[in-house]
Amino acid sequence: IRKPAPEFTADAVVDGEFKTVSLSDYKGKYVVLFFYPMDFTFVCPTEICAFSDRVED
Repeated sequence: IRKPAPEFTADAVVDGEFKTVSLSDYKGKYVVLFFYPMDFTFVCPTEICAFSDRVED
């Protein structure tokens, strides 16, 4: 908290396609990283959808 995140790259699904993204791709923008433990665990799919629905906020 209150420290810059380290630079990283990761594979992500962007607009339905796999893409390699890096933190520096979003320099100067607000970024929220959403982590969950793994598929089919206690994280409710409706919570993930609700998170996605608020992306414009």
